[in-house]
Amino acid sequence: MESRNQSATQEFTFSAFPCSWEGSVACFIPLLFIYTFIVIGNLVIITVVQMNAPLHMPMYFFISALSFLEIWYTTATIPKMLASLLSKKSISLNGCLLQMYFFHSTGISEVCLLTAMAFDRYLAICRPLHYPTIMTTRLCAQLTLSCCVCGFITPLPEIAWISTLPFCGSHRLEHIFCDFLPVLRLACTDTQAIIMIQVVDVVHAVEILTAVMLIFMSYVGIVAIILRIRSAEGRRKAFSTCVSHLAVFFLFFGSVALMYLRFSATYSLFWDTAIALSFAVLSPFFNPIIYSLRNKEIKETKKNTWVKKLLAKRSF
Repeated sequence: MESRNQSATQEFTFSAFPCSWEGSVACFIPLLFIYTFIVIGNLVIITVVQMNAPLHMPMYFFISALSFLEIWYTTATIPKMLASLLSKKSISLNGCLLQMYFFHSTGISEVCLLTAMAFDRYLAICRPLHYPTIMTTRLCAQLTLSCCVCGFITPLPEIAWISTLPFCGSHRLEHIFCDFLPVLRLACTDTQAIIMIQVVDVVHAVEILTAVMLIFMSYVGIVAIILRIRSAEGRRKAFSTCVSHLAVFFLFFGSVALMYLRFSATYSLFWDTAIALSFAVLSPFFNPIIYSLRNKEIKETKKNTWVKKLLAKRSF
């Protein structure tokens, strides 16, 4: 009972942040810019999709849902990073557990949603005649809800197990936010921590590999159909609808795989931090750019919206 009370009031100290004030400020300014851009960029995408009837299609419904998740995915970690750069670099055990839960639940929801988006593209290209009757508004909502339910349920057992572990000794968390492996390394019971690390490795591997296999199978079917299209223009148009999704998929899954498919392999603190920044900060930063610049319909709709606003102002 005493160890439980002790662990409940413990704090972890992030050791991956710069020690000097100059280094902290140098990191704070670009990180604040990136977070502001992520929030505003994704809010713009959501607003444009919701306010324009021509974009009320399954593909854009999924894009706006992904943008919504991206906002919360980054909000789970970046505000605490910003606060840690300017003040004390610590977090309570309960705060750490909550950060891990929301970071992984929104992240897994995104993984599931990217898989659903691959299924949507498969139906649109490989079953174009049946697509409107299959991919209805109701099915889109059901798929999105299922992705979120899966995402918010999957991390619960891991969080519950970690909350029962005693933590003592060093409180230095060798990371920039709370994640499973860095926190488990600080557990007092070595044997139990090792078992937990193996369980976490297997769970993450199954999640990532299942999503990659489903997306890969979808694009095998898509490529097979595209290659049968005789005209080069037809092939280009068919493939252009998938480019944004593929870019986001490789950007997000590439860095996530480096972090969570390593099993017993260990990286230095520098590489751990660099990889974590790539999927927790840089990937969400590029997503609005990819979907805004690579998607012709969203670009044109945004341009028309700004033109209408300017004309409305001038009319007054």
